[in-house]
Amino acid sequence: MSAINNGTSKREAIIQVRGLSNRFGSNVVHEALDLDIYRGEIIAVVGGSGSGKSVLLRSIVGLQRPSAGQVNLFGQDLLLLSADKRSALERRIGVLFQRGALFSSLTVLENIALPLIEHAGLSRNAAAELATVKLALAGLPAHAGALFPADLSGGMIKRAALARALALDPDILFLDEPTAGLDPIGAAAFDQLLVTLRDAFNLTVFMVTHDLDTLYTACDRVAVLSQKRVLVADTLEVVTATQDEWIQEYFHGPRGRAAASAAENLPVADSQSASFNSKRSEQE
Repeated sequence: MSAINNGTSKREAIIQVRGLSNRFGSNVVHEALDLDIYRGEIIAVVGGSGSGKSVLLRSIVGLQRPSAGQVNLFGQDLLLLSADKRSALERRIGVLFQRGALFSSLTVLENIALPLIEHAGLSRNAAAELATVKLALAGLPAHAGALFPADLSGGMIKRAALARALALDPDILFLDEPTAGLDPIGAAAFDQLLVTLRDAFNLTVFMVTHDLDTLYTACDRVAVLSQKRVLVADTLEVVTATQDEWIQEYFHGPRGRAAASAAENLPVADSQSASFNSKRSEQE
């Protein structure tokens, strides 16, 4: 099971959500929602259908203007910045959408190179060279770069979209259901890839997921959306002990018990690589 340094007061909150409200007509999705996300952690957002998980992600990255409240990234409110400053801040984040959102008319390599050309100002040749590196980082073979999205399996689409999200060397990765539609082996490999990338590049990862295995093998903290707010955001030990009907059913039902049992039986090396290095956090 993933571990985290509980001395969160000593850690840097690079995303701060305060008093967030989202309304769509008479439907109130969020009301006075607060959440902090700390540098270097992998945090997952879970919740029942309609709890607004993806809406929260879209609000944080600036794709959804909230009805009220404030979202700060690196101490700045994205929605209040000038166009130039907002563009510079957006280059520090990468987003992987649930269905990949790759451009169907472009090859995989062209999809990855596009943000390098448009936002980093690289030439096509330089962008293609760097895109090849990102392709390898995402675990795709070199020949996949010449393929079109329609030629890819579900797992390859996820990795291609991840490579594009990594194109501009972001500080934060936002992932919407990254393992949805993957078989268990592919999902497990993707989880491990996220942990490896986080450890190698000191990334912060914010994901929306339903995958219980992902929660147990890759995440440092879990935030539960319920009653229009964040009910609890903490380690799995704390979250699973929270006395809430949905939490108890979700984590202590048959699938939750199976995921917890599988995590407990991980080899020591895998368990260590999937956990947040609290000693490193204390030193930093």
